[in-house]
Amino acid sequence: MEDRGHKVLVVDDDLEMCGLLSDVLKGEDFSVTAIHDSFEASKILKKEEFDVVITDLKMKGLKGLDLLEEAKKVAPLTPVIIITAFGTVESAIKAMKMGAYDYITKPFQMDELVITVKKALENRLLKKEVVRLKKEVESRYHFHHLIGKSPSMQKIFDLIERISDTSSNVLITGESGTGKELVGKAIHYNGIRKEGRFIAINCAAIPETLLESELFGYKKGAFTDAKSDKKGLIFEAHEGTLYLDEITEMPFTLQAKLLRVIEGREVRPLGDTKTYPIDVRIISTSNRDINSLIQQNQFREDLYYRLKVIDIELPPLRERREDLPPLIQHFIGKFNNELKKNISGISEGALRIILNYSWPGNVRELENVIQRAITLGQHEMILLEDLPIQMVQEKDEGLIEKGVREKYTVDQLEKEYIKKVLIEVGGNKSKAAEILGLDRKTLYRKLQEE
Repeated sequence: MEDRGHKVLVVDDDLEMCGLLSDVLKGEDFSVTAIHDSFEASKILKKEEFDVVITDLKMKGLKGLDLLEEAKKVAPLTPVIIITAFGTVESAIKAMKMGAYDYITKPFQMDELVITVKKALENRLLKKEVVRLKKEVESRYHFHHLIGKSPSMQKIFDLIERISDTSSNVLITGESGTGKELVGKAIHYNGIRKEGRFIAINCAAIPETLLESELFGYKKGAFTDAKSDKKGLIFEAHEGTLYLDEITEMPFTLQAKLLRVIEGREVRPLGDTKTYPIDVRIISTSNRDINSLIQQNQFREDLYYRLKVIDIELPPLRERREDLPPLIQHFIGKFNNELKKNISGISEGALRIILNYSWPGNVRELENVIQRAITLGQHEMILLEDLPIQMVQEKDEGLIEKGVREKYTVDQLEKEYIKKVLIEVGGNKSKAAEILGLDRKTLYRKLQEE
């Protein structure tokens, strides 16, 4: 390892020792700042970044442990080496508990110190690389609160980036809990309309009469309780985004009015004789089979095509299990912060249950499970006992029973079986193909079909 240029701070109120340490380390091509005033050292620590700090334990003014505490606050990745002529087991243990990299008792060989400094530097560089890689992974797998490293989610992130700066209407489909509103917000806040408002309304949660007045607005006197003019949500979303959640629950009569708004780019409030121009992007969502509803005359086909200029289908969580570990870590961090907890991770047994669970409620259910585990947990990690009992019981359920319960198609059953075999063989595709009775080319094709 090349040491030239790496900065070392040496702090010791013994001028002779301070000079000796400085000379030895400079001889090893380190850039050394030697200070015999601990208060001055504290000030410099706040202004400059050092690769290694070496400090005496007992000094006038601030003690070595005070500087250690200061260093951990301002530069948590910088290793601190404590040296002292007054070594005791208690002081060594205290220093290590506070985060010291090492503790050396005088008299010591200078070679010993140099080796310790070089190892401390390697440790710092390794930690910095871990932080860098973690940030790189997070930026790659996180997209406006959406998390996923699976190919299916990466494709969705790419699509969001490509469509954000357009004004085309978007239809997002997927099971309940897959994150449709997060996708809608990602499109809005990453695009040209981010300065406009993001207005969300759940079409299933509001009665038909109220939904019409909420969407289109009304003039004073339009009906009995219309005491004053009211702007509708469509108008409020002008130059922004109107997010229509569960669009398939919108009454058929209102579907025709919404279609006219999209086609004419204008809105007429209830009781008004005039229309007003609007510039709005509509992002709508559904967790139902829209084509089936069209066949049953429950949803307008012409409106469907107006809403589905661009369509995004979100995969259920059970079809992107590789996203579970980063999602778990995200929710652990989130609820540690909210609940003032310090859960470090998840046990192997609990993780195995989570990876094999079917997740009918998708990401929303996972979030609730992690929140529950952190709220009730009494250990440093999420353990098996912290998970809901039905999750633990499901592990004994066979693939066929699970398929029957969740009404899998033959294709879905095949995909689940292929995934299970791949898990069993540790991802070895050649071995998996042999067990499945397929050639490798066929296996690769089936995996890409997912």
